[in-house]
Amino acid sequence: MLRKHHQLFFLAMLGIDALAIAIASYAAWVIRIVATDRWWPESWENYLKEPLVIYTVPAAIAGLWVSGLYRPRRDKSILSEAGLILRASVVAVAAIVLVAWAINSPLLARDGGAPIVTVWGLQLDGARIQMGLLALLTPSLVVFERLVARVVLRSLRRRGWNKRYVAIVGVGRLGQIVARTLARNSWTGIEVAYFISHHPETNRERCLNKSVRGGLDQIEDTLDEHPVDALYLALPATLAGVIPELLRRLDRFVLDLRLVPDAPPRYLPQSMAVSELEGMPILSYRESPVYGLGGAAKRVLDVIGSIVGILLFSPLMGIIAILVRFSGPGRVIYKQKRMGLNGEVFNIYKFRTMKAIPRGTKQEATWTTRGDPRVTPIGRILRRTSLDELPQLINVLGGRMSLVGPRPEQPELIERFRDDWRGYMLRQHVKAGMTGWAQVNGLRGDTSLRKRLQYDLFYVRHWSVWFDIRILWLTIFRGFVHRNAH
Repeated sequence: MLRKHHQLFFLAMLGIDALAIAIASYAAWVIRIVATDRWWPESWENYLKEPLVIYTVPAAIAGLWVSGLYRPRRDKSILSEAGLILRASVVAVAAIVLVAWAINSPLLARDGGAPIVTVWGLQLDGARIQMGLLALLTPSLVVFERLVARVVLRSLRRRGWNKRYVAIVGVGRLGQIVARTLARNSWTGIEVAYFISHHPETNRERCLNKSVRGGLDQIEDTLDEHPVDALYLALPATLAGVIPELLRRLDRFVLDLRLVPDAPPRYLPQSMAVSELEGMPILSYRESPVYGLGGAAKRVLDVIGSIVGILLFSPLMGIIAILVRFSGPGRVIYKQKRMGLNGEVFNIYKFRTMKAIPRGTKQEATWTTRGDPRVTPIGRILRRTSLDELPQLINVLGGRMSLVGPRPEQPELIERFRDDWRGYMLRQHVKAGMTGWAQVNGLRGDTSLRKRLQYDLFYVRHWSVWFDIRILWLTIFRGFVHRNAH
């Protein structure tokens, strides 16, 4: 019955996606006709050929298929699904353009190729308008219809429809976390039917108001007598050695298996991924989230943002430099060692806000406290407004820092914190930033290190370019002036 439901789900999503792609194709074509003042075609065949629907629907469906978007994964977020849809749609449109160019299709030059509109300095003809709109409308409509489908399914699941029943192997802390997480996310339609103890045998009968049906020694009999759709293995780390044998025993059952690692999620920077090398499975437990295309996009944002910032604030930085110069002896720009990506040590640049320290004087690495007597009057203003950090734009432009990221810390303090605060070094999986998720939430200066670490790890784990843009936007309102800045 479950397999039949999966097939119905597949066919339904396939049909709805095909309809959305066809609508996007016709909408782009209609706009092209209106923009070029063309007559509607006389032949019925052109109503299929000119919108390119006979190409777009199979190409886009193939892209969605390859991206794994026809697998019924109830626990996948709409944001991750939207990213896959966007990628598949752009690849499909690019493939159509490449094929049309290769066969010298007359459909792309139906209007003679004459430019009819200029957008951002680019002269566009009818074919480019149609392709551009197709690349925009296809993912937009597919994401929209899938969002509507999710809303409908979630509503039905909350009312008891379209349920999937699962069993959890493990009655300890991890098993209870899995059960509570599934209960909170009732929109998935996943309901815990019962528990199986992670001990060989047990006399325990209840766990979180659910039945406990024996232990590991009776797991085959339990699943035969009480079949479920899926099994969540939530074993303590001390029992990791029994998993291979347990998986072998479960091979005789047709059900989905989910392994939940016994590792606190706050120590995982991002979702784990599974890859394979010559048949050897590899679980990616921890890696930097800014590798690949995402990291390149972040670097582009940093370069553009730092150049714009330097040009925009250069008059103000000139005025600040003069004020700092007359605030007392010492250099205008203060240089200090900080630690960034992968533990690399670099020099950070800031306007000097404290009284000059004689050369050769050794100072203990520490944070500045409120009312610190070493801070100059102009320095106090610069710190309160964060204007002392404007020279860090040079660090960003040079690639040693980013506009957004955890605050760069002194190497001596990091050596002190790395042993006392578990997970502290995970901050170094991304570049240090001028602003960050902790800063826009008020965690600046001499504030709780625990809270700052929580916010930094949340940023590393959920990083995206859009998250960076959101933080930059919040910085305008929360990042410059704050009561905790001193």
